[in-house]
Amino acid sequence: MSVIVLAEHQQGSFKKKTFEAIQYAAAIAKALGTTVTAVALGNIADNELQALGNYGAGKVLSIADARLDNMNGRAYTKALVAVAQKEGAKVVIAPHDVTGKSVAPRVAARLQAGMVAGALSYPDLAKGFVIKKAVFAGKAFAYVNITSDIKVITLMPNTFQVQKGEGSATIEKLDVAFEDKDFAVQVKEITKVTGTVPLAEAELVVSGGRGMKGPENWGVLENLAKELGAALACSRPVADSHWRPHYEHVGQTGGTIRPNLYIAVGISGAIQHLAGVNGSKTIVVINKDPEAPFFKAATYGVLGDAMDVVPRLTEAVKKFKESHN
Repeated sequence: MSVIVLAEHQQGSFKKKTFEAIQYAAAIAKALGTTVTAVALGNIADNELQALGNYGAGKVLSIADARLDNMNGRAYTKALVAVAQKEGAKVVIAPHDVTGKSVAPRVAARLQAGMVAGALSYPDLAKGFVIKKAVFAGKAFAYVNITSDIKVITLMPNTFQVQKGEGSATIEKLDVAFEDKDFAVQVKEITKVTGTVPLAEAELVVSGGRGMKGPENWGVLENLAKELGAALACSRPVADSHWRPHYEHVGQTGGTIRPNLYIAVGISGAIQHLAGVNGSKTIVVINKDPEAPFFKAATYGVLGDAMDVVPRLTEAVKKFKESHN
């Protein structure tokens, strides 16, 4: 009755959100007196699989089918259900991202399991199996008690600190009988962005909105992001106007991020934008409009013109780095 985790990877490499999900599963497994089994789909090197033991996985089940190298909701669901039934799993965990959102609800339906999407806490076992999650676009929290025998959880990335340990995991190969219809949807091409910090993994994010006036002014944000080692993001109107690429769009209809620091420049802070960023640990708002709604959600607010404030902030960061080298 192990706790199983979808060990999501990108071209054979595991990311922080996978390690976080495994550590989360390990805490649940310890409380339930059981172990963690990570499920790795696709061709992944043994050293990558063994590394999952450092984060709490006792066993890794590898389904090394090349067709699983790229995410396929139907095939991934079939594989996870097969593992859950083989292991007699009572808890199934996946990251709350594009893959988890696609696969976890299907797994829950197949296993007749209760589900919490976007968990923000460990289960409170003293009150049943109660998990905290955000609702109403992040304006409130709900505490959900999963009462079904099998439970499915997607974990909001960057919610818990990841600490690498010195554990080890055994690796077992598993074959699943897939059919051609399981791969009716296929990935034909993958375009990767290189040389930048991926938004989903970033702990520092610099974001711009319509207050930047146009794409020609984005250099000041790029300079600040470079000095901080931060990722760049933007609001929906910016992406819709093609000032910035759509993969940088964060908000209710874009990406959901939870960095340690989110610097919002020239963004009014509509509820749709807040829904994607209000999990940030610290929010700094720079805006020349004193009535901007974002100031109410800010940890720190700077009232001023972005073209004046941001270059001065960048220079201050440079001087700080120089004095501490």
